[in-house]
Amino acid sequence: MGATITSNASAVDPGIAGKGYVHPDVLVSTDWLAEHLDDPNIRIIESDEDVLLYDTGHIPGAQKVDWHQDLNDPVLRDYVSSEQFEKLLRDKGIDESTTVVFYGDKNNWWAAYAFWVFQLFGFTNAKLLDGGRIKWEKENRAFNTTVPRYKKTSYKAPKRSDEKIRAFFQQVREHSASGKPLIDVRSPEEYTGQRTHMPDYPQEGTLRGGHIRGARSVPWARAANPDGSFKDADSLRAIYEKEQGLKKGDDIIAYCRIGERSSHTWFVLTYLLGYDRVRNYDGSWTEWGNAVRAPIEVGPEK
Repeated sequence: MGATITSNASAVDPGIAGKGYVHPDVLVSTDWLAEHLDDPNIRIIESDEDVLLYDTGHIPGAQKVDWHQDLNDPVLRDYVSSEQFEKLLRDKGIDESTTVVFYGDKNNWWAAYAFWVFQLFGFTNAKLLDGGRIKWEKENRAFNTTVPRYKKTSYKAPKRSDEKIRAFFQQVREHSASGKPLIDVRSPEEYTGQRTHMPDYPQEGTLRGGHIRGARSVPWARAANPDGSFKDADSLRAIYEKEQGLKKGDDIIAYCRIGERSSHTWFVLTYLLGYDRVRNYDGSWTEWGNAVRAPIEVGPEK
Protein backbone atom coordinates (compact mmCIF):
# COMPACT_ATOMS: atom_id res chain seq x y z
CA MET A 1 0.00 0.00 0.00
CA GLY A 2 2.69 2.48 0.96
CA ALA A 3 5.40 4.38 -0.82
CA THR A 4 8.70 2.71 -1.62
CA ILE A 5 11.37 4.45 0.41
CA THR A 6 14.46 4.67 -1.72
CA SER A 7 16.85 7.47 -2.51
CA ASN A 8 19.94 8.05 -4.58
CA ALA A 9 20.87 11.10 -2.56
CA SER A 10 23.99 11.58 -0.49
CA ALA A 11 24.47 11.46 3.29
CA VAL A 12 21.87 12.81 5.67
CA ASP A 13 22.02 16.55 6.33
CA PRO A 14 23.42 17.05 9.86
CA GLY A 15 20.85 19.80 10.36
CA ILE A 16 18.06 17.24 9.93
CA ALA A 17 19.64 14.16 11.52
CA GLY A 18 18.94 15.26 15.08
CA LYS A 19 15.19 15.55 14.62
CA GLY A 20 14.65 11.82 14.94
CA TYR A 21 12.91 11.03 11.67
CA VAL A 22 12.71 7.52 10.26
CA HIS A 23 13.81 8.75 6.82
CA PRO A 24 15.78 11.97 7.45
CA ASP A 25 17.33 11.77 3.97
CA VAL A 26 14.18 13.25 2.39
CA LEU A 27 14.75 16.65 4.02
CA VAL A 28 17.50 19.23 3.73
CA SER A 29 18.05 22.34 5.83
CA THR A 30 18.40 25.87 4.51
CA ASP A 31 22.09 25.74 5.51
CA TRP A 32 22.59 22.59 3.42
CA LEU A 33 20.89 24.05 0.37
CA ALA A 34 22.81 27.31 0.63
CA GLU A 35 26.02 25.27 0.49
CA HIS A 36 24.83 23.26 -2.54
CA LEU A 37 23.42 25.98 -4.80
CA ASP A 38 26.15 25.36 -7.37
CA ASP A 39 26.07 21.57 -7.22
CA PRO A 40 25.59 20.38 -10.84
CA ASN A 41 23.82 17.22 -9.65
CA ILE A 42 21.02 19.12 -7.92
CA ARG A 43 17.93 20.76 -9.39
CA ILE A 44 15.89 23.06 -7.18
CA ILE A 45 12.16 23.22 -7.88
CA GLU A 46 9.81 25.88 -6.52
CA SER A 47 6.13 24.97 -6.47
CA ASP A 48 3.75 27.52 -4.93
CA GLU A 49 0.08 28.09 -4.37
CA ASP A 50 0.71 31.62 -5.68
CA VAL A 51 1.91 30.72 -9.16
CA LEU A 52 3.19 34.28 -9.73
CA LEU A 53 5.44 34.28 -6.66
CA TYR A 54 8.41 32.62 -8.40
CA ASP A 55 8.72 35.53 -10.83
CA THR A 56 9.09 38.06 -8.00
CA GLY A 57 12.22 36.30 -6.79
CA HIS A 58 13.32 32.73 -6.04
CA ILE A 59 16.23 30.76 -4.61
CA PRO A 60 19.16 31.10 -7.03
CA GLY A 61 19.12 28.28 -9.57
CA ALA A 62 15.52 27.29 -8.83
CA GLN A 63 13.09 26.39 -11.59
CA LYS A 64 9.33 26.67 -11.40
CA VAL A 65 6.84 23.82 -11.51
CA ASP A 66 3.29 25.14 -11.79
CA TRP A 67 1.08 22.67 -9.91
CA HIS A 68 -1.84 23.41 -12.21
CA GLN A 69 -0.24 23.68 -15.64
CA ASP A 70 2.70 21.29 -15.27
CA LEU A 71 1.28 18.49 -13.10
CA ASN A 72 -2.44 18.36 -13.93
CA ASP A 73 -3.98 17.17 -17.18
CA PRO A 74 -5.59 20.18 -18.93
CA VAL A 75 -8.86 18.33 -19.66
CA LEU A 76 -9.27 15.21 -17.53
CA ARG A 77 -9.34 15.61 -13.74
CA ASP A 78 -6.12 13.68 -13.34
CA TYR A 79 -2.37 14.07 -13.47
CA VAL A 80 -0.17 14.32 -16.54
CA SER A 81 0.69 11.27 -18.61
CA SER A 82 4.07 9.57 -18.51
CA GLU A 83 4.93 11.31 -21.80
CA GLN A 84 4.10 14.73 -20.36
CA PHE A 85 6.02 14.05 -17.16
CA GLU A 86 8.98 12.84 -19.18
CA LYS A 87 9.03 16.04 -21.23
CA LEU A 88 8.76 18.17 -18.09
CA LEU A 89 11.80 16.56 -16.49
CA ARG A 90 13.85 16.51 -19.70
CA ASP A 91 13.20 20.23 -20.23
CA LYS A 92 14.32 21.02 -16.68
CA GLY A 93 17.55 19.08 -16.96
CA ILE A 94 16.48 16.28 -14.64
CA ASP A 95 17.12 12.55 -14.94
CA GLU A 96 17.44 9.62 -12.52
CA SER A 97 20.88 10.76 -11.37
CA THR A 98 19.63 14.22 -10.42
CA THR A 99 18.65 15.05 -6.85
CA VAL A 100 15.55 17.27 -6.91
CA VAL A 101 14.97 19.60 -3.95
CA PHE A 102 11.42 20.98 -3.70
CA TYR A 103 10.35 24.07 -1.79
CA GLY A 104 7.45 26.50 -1.88
CA ASP A 105 5.12 28.87 -0.07
CA LYS A 106 2.45 27.98 2.50
CA ASN A 107 4.87 25.85 4.54
CA ASN A 108 5.54 23.60 1.55
CA TRP A 109 1.91 22.64 0.75
CA TRP A 110 2.48 22.59 -2.97
CA ALA A 111 6.08 21.50 -2.71
CA ALA A 112 4.86 18.40 -0.87
CA TYR A 113 2.15 18.00 -3.52
CA ALA A 114 4.73 18.15 -6.34
CA PHE A 115 6.94 15.72 -4.42
CA TRP A 116 3.95 13.37 -4.13
CA VAL A 117 3.16 13.58 -7.86
CA PHE A 118 6.81 12.78 -8.65
CA GLN A 119 6.41 9.66 -6.48
CA LEU A 120 3.48 8.55 -8.65
CA PHE A 121 6.06 8.20 -11.41
CA GLY A 122 8.55 6.44 -9.16
CA PHE A 123 10.90 9.42 -9.00
CA THR A 124 12.42 8.86 -5.57
CA ASN A 125 15.62 10.92 -5.76
CA ALA A 126 13.76 13.85 -4.23
CA LYS A 127 13.83 15.97 -1.07
CA LEU A 128 11.96 18.83 0.57
CA LEU A 129 13.60 21.98 1.89
CA ASP A 130 12.67 22.00 5.58
CA GLY A 131 10.80 25.24 6.17
CA GLY A 132 10.38 26.02 2.48
CA ARG A 133 10.30 29.52 1.09
CA ILE A 134 9.21 31.19 4.32
CA LYS A 135 12.20 29.96 6.32
CA TRP A 136 14.66 30.85 3.55
CA GLU A 137 13.15 34.34 3.41
CA LYS A 138 13.08 34.88 7.19
CA GLU A 139 16.79 34.03 7.29
CA ASN A 140 17.44 36.82 4.76
CA ARG A 141 18.97 34.44 2.26
CA ALA A 142 19.46 35.32 -1.39
CA PHE A 143 16.68 35.49 -3.97
CA ASN A 144 17.02 36.43 -7.62
CA THR A 145 14.84 36.65 -10.72
CA THR A 146 17.15 34.84 -13.12
CA VAL A 147 15.44 31.86 -14.78
CA PRO A 148 18.11 29.17 -15.20
CA ARG A 149 18.43 26.96 -18.26
CA TYR A 150 19.89 23.47 -18.10
CA LYS A 151 20.88 21.02 -20.77
CA LYS A 152 18.03 18.70 -21.68
CA THR A 153 18.27 15.12 -20.52
CA SER A 154 17.12 11.84 -22.05
CA TYR A 155 15.09 10.90 -18.96
CA LYS A 156 12.61 8.08 -19.62
CA ALA A 157 9.51 8.12 -17.44
CA PRO A 158 7.92 4.85 -16.34
CA LYS A 159 4.20 4.30 -16.44
CA ARG A 160 2.51 6.21 -13.65
CA SER A 161 1.49 4.01 -10.73
CA ASP A 162 -1.26 5.32 -8.45
CA GLU A 163 -2.03 2.24 -6.37
CA LYS A 164 0.44 2.62 -3.51
CA ILE A 165 0.03 6.25 -2.52
CA ARG A 166 -3.20 7.51 -4.13
CA ALA A 167 -6.79 6.78 -3.08
CA PHE A 168 -9.95 7.17 -5.17
CA PHE A 169 -13.57 7.86 -4.22
CA GLN A 170 -14.84 4.28 -4.06
CA GLN A 171 -11.75 3.13 -2.17
CA VAL A 172 -12.30 5.90 0.38
CA ARG A 173 -15.96 4.98 0.71
CA GLU A 174 -15.02 1.36 1.47
CA HIS A 175 -12.26 2.54 3.81
CA SER A 176 -14.75 4.67 5.74
CA ALA A 177 -17.35 1.90 5.90
CA SER A 178 -14.79 -0.53 7.31
CA GLY A 179 -13.71 1.89 10.05
CA LYS A 180 -10.11 2.23 8.89
CA PRO A 181 -8.21 5.43 9.77
CA LEU A 182 -9.15 8.54 7.79
CA ILE A 183 -7.32 11.78 8.54
CA ASP A 184 -9.02 15.08 7.68
CA VAL A 185 -6.23 17.66 7.62
CA ARG A 186 -8.39 20.72 6.91
CA SER A 187 -9.18 23.48 9.40
CA PRO A 188 -11.56 22.64 12.27
CA GLU A 189 -14.24 24.87 10.72
CA GLU A 190 -14.10 22.92 7.46
CA TYR A 191 -14.23 19.64 9.36
CA THR A 192 -17.35 20.55 11.32
CA GLY A 193 -19.11 21.96 8.28
CA GLN A 194 -19.15 25.57 9.45
CA ARG A 195 -17.18 26.41 6.32
CA THR A 196 -16.88 24.83 2.90
CA HIS A 197 -13.46 26.40 2.32
CA MET A 198 -10.36 27.49 4.18
CA PRO A 199 -10.55 30.59 6.38
CA ASP A 200 -9.83 33.74 4.35
CA TYR A 201 -10.29 31.85 1.06
CA PRO A 202 -13.23 32.05 -1.37
CA GLN A 203 -15.79 29.28 -1.65
CA GLU A 204 -14.40 26.94 -4.30
CA GLY A 205 -16.83 24.51 -5.76
CA THR A 206 -18.10 22.44 -2.82
CA LEU A 207 -21.84 22.34 -2.22
CA ARG A 208 -21.94 20.73 1.22
CA GLY A 209 -19.80 21.07 4.31
CA GLY A 210 -18.74 18.46 6.84
CA HIS A 211 -16.38 15.51 6.83
CA ILE A 212 -16.21 11.91 5.67
CA ARG A 213 -17.85 9.55 8.11
CA GLY A 214 -15.37 8.38 10.75
CA ALA A 215 -12.61 10.82 9.79
CA ARG A 216 -10.42 12.27 12.51
CA SER A 217 -9.57 15.96 12.55
CA VAL A 218 -5.81 16.55 12.54
CA PRO A 219 -5.14 19.92 10.84
CA TRP A 220 -2.00 19.72 8.71
CA ALA A 221 -0.48 22.84 10.33
CA ARG A 222 -0.04 21.03 13.64
CA ALA A 223 2.94 19.25 12.07
CA ALA A 224 4.74 22.53 11.35
CA ASN A 225 6.76 24.94 13.48
CA PRO A 226 6.17 28.72 13.24
CA ASP A 227 9.11 29.02 10.80
CA GLY A 228 7.52 26.47 8.44
CA SER A 229 9.86 23.61 9.30
CA PHE A 230 8.56 20.22 10.40
CA LYS A 231 8.27 19.46 14.10
CA ASP A 232 10.64 16.82 15.42
CA ALA A 233 9.65 13.16 15.42
CA ASP A 234 8.71 13.03 19.10
CA SER A 235 6.33 15.95 18.70
CA LEU A 236 4.79 14.37 15.60
CA ARG A 237 4.30 11.04 17.38
CA ALA A 238 2.55 12.87 20.21
CA ILE A 239 0.03 14.21 17.71
CA TYR A 240 -0.59 11.20 15.49
CA GLU A 241 0.08 8.29 17.85
CA LYS A 242 -0.61 9.42 21.41
CA GLU A 243 -3.57 11.66 20.55
CA GLN A 244 -5.02 9.80 17.57
CA GLY A 245 -3.87 6.27 18.31
CA LEU A 246 -2.37 5.66 14.89
CA LYS A 247 0.07 2.79 14.50
CA LYS A 248 2.76 2.22 11.89
CA GLY A 249 0.97 -0.80 10.46
CA ASP A 250 -2.32 1.04 9.92
CA ASP A 251 -3.83 1.49 6.48
CA ILE A 252 -4.38 5.29 6.44
CA ILE A 253 -5.97 7.72 3.98
CA ALA A 254 -5.50 11.49 4.31
CA TYR A 255 -7.59 14.13 2.59
CA CYS A 256 -8.22 17.89 2.52
CA ARG A 257 -9.94 20.00 -0.15
CA ILE A 258 -8.03 19.14 -3.32
CA GLY A 259 -5.07 17.11 -2.03
CA GLU A 260 -2.36 19.67 -1.38
CA ARG A 261 -2.60 19.97 2.42
CA SER A 262 -3.05 16.21 2.71
CA SER A 263 0.15 15.74 0.67
CA HIS A 264 1.92 17.53 3.53
CA THR A 265 0.42 15.09 6.07
CA TRP A 266 1.12 12.13 3.76
CA PHE A 267 4.78 13.22 3.70
CA VAL A 268 4.91 13.48 7.49
CA LEU A 269 3.41 10.04 8.10
CA THR A 270 5.25 8.27 5.28
CA TYR A 271 8.75 9.66 5.56
CA LEU A 272 9.17 11.38 8.91
CA LEU A 273 7.34 8.74 10.97
CA GLY A 274 7.98 5.80 8.64
CA TYR A 275 4.42 4.58 8.02
CA ASP A 276 4.28 2.38 4.93
CA ARG A 277 0.53 2.29 4.20
CA VAL A 278 -0.51 5.91 3.68
CA ARG A 279 -2.47 7.16 0.68
CA ASN A 280 -3.49 10.65 -0.34
CA TYR A 281 -7.11 11.14 -1.49
CA ASP A 282 -6.53 14.00 -3.91
CA GLY A 283 -10.21 14.15 -4.93
CA SER A 284 -10.72 15.17 -1.31
CA TRP A 285 -13.63 17.35 -0.25
CA THR A 286 -14.25 18.95 -3.64
CA GLU A 287 -15.22 15.48 -4.88
CA TRP A 288 -16.78 14.06 -1.72
CA GLY A 289 -18.80 17.17 -0.85
CA ASN A 290 -20.40 17.17 -4.30
CA ALA A 291 -20.94 13.42 -4.75
CA VAL A 292 -24.52 12.17 -4.73
CA ARG A 293 -25.31 10.21 -1.55
CA ALA A 294 -21.76 10.30 -0.25
CA PRO A 295 -22.01 9.78 3.54
CA ILE A 296 -21.27 13.08 5.31
CA GLU A 297 -21.03 13.92 8.97
CA VAL A 298 -21.20 17.43 10.43
CA GLY A 299 -20.12 18.78 13.77
CA PRO A 300 -17.16 17.89 15.99
CA GLU A 301 -15.58 14.47 16.31
CA LYS A 302 -17.76 11.86 17.99
